[in-house]
Amino acid sequence: MNPILSKYAHLLVNYCLEIQKGDRLYIRSTTLAEPLIREVYRAALQAGGMPIVDMEFREKGKIFMEEAEGEQLRFVSPLYKQAMETFEAYLYIRAPYNLKGDGQLDPEKVKITKEATAPISKTYFERTATRALKRNLCQYPTIAAAQNAGLSLEEYERFIYGACNLFEENPIQKWLDVRTFQQQIVDVLNQREKIQYKGNGIDITFSTKGRTWINSDGQTNMPSGEVYTSPVEDSVNGVINFSYPAVYMGNEVEDVTLWVKDGYIEKWEAKQGKTFLDQIFEIDGTRRFGEAAIGTNYNINRFTKNILFDEKIGGTVHMAIGQSYLQAGGKNISSIHWDMIAGMMDGGEIYADDEKIYDSGRFLFVE
Repeated sequence: MNPILSKYAHLLVNYCLEIQKGDRLYIRSTTLAEPLIREVYRAALQAGGMPIVDMEFREKGKIFMEEAEGEQLRFVSPLYKQAMETFEAYLYIRAPYNLKGDGQLDPEKVKITKEATAPISKTYFERTATRALKRNLCQYPTIAAAQNAGLSLEEYERFIYGACNLFEENPIQKWLDVRTFQQQIVDVLNQREKIQYKGNGIDITFSTKGRTWINSDGQTNMPSGEVYTSPVEDSVNGVINFSYPAVYMGNEVEDVTLWVKDGYIEKWEAKQGKTFLDQIFEIDGTRRFGEAAIGTNYNINRFTKNILFDEKIGGTVHMAIGQSYLQAGGKNISSIHWDMIAGMMDGGEIYADDEKIYDSGRFLFVE
């Protein structure tokens, strides 16, 4: 047994997923994550759960997209479908072999597969909204992900385990402390209705009337450290520039600026990758926002081209085009949910009902 992976598995099974006796757990990853999967499998059995493992091999997705045609593209795994519709828990461990291969896929084939899985995605969002499906997304360190982050594998391992508080004596207690800290923030935001982000290239407002700000405390993402909501769909107005590169399906789009009127993205620009952005905005639901959020994890202090970590960077905000969060009250539906990040450390401000509550990466009412 690897002690750090055993600790990781304990955190995932007993804190993130809260596996109870009889819970069916669907574990999905690649064969590279086998060392962590072993420990998660062990911990889930010890908790009384019934784990099932689905491991993808190298370039499985690429081979499928190259060779599949017609009905093959529309075929959905019965196991995946059943798990999303009926299981109690779902763990997706990111462990990529290659982070660049998806950028060369046929966009029309990608669109067909997205449409085929849309009904399951709808069920997934409905069940995770109520935790009928307890879901967690986490990361296992691989060479591809480390290289993408500009780190050695050992450096990337330390980065991941540190971000997850696994070097702490009691990681679960540390995440309970995060929950307490962030609850102060959501308690204030949930009393307000109008939010404004202001910064370099940013002046955008939206309503959260009837919506809920969520305290993301590590149960649905590990690591976490953000508060988020789904803005009222037709309330978003203004312009926002995303200073961090936006990465999706292996495609990197730089310096994205969006112009929005009454919730609809009317115009967009990007210094690099605009063709891919054009393709995404042809997909239903992508020209409205499904999420507005604020990163609060100041232990994640570098950009790694991995949205699981990057969207939580302390001193940033992000907005996602596409699918809303039902648990926040969102109503936008899309097969896409793409987070884009903007830095706020250099003079960025947030106003709530016209009161300044945030300046240069820090909330003004919490320690």
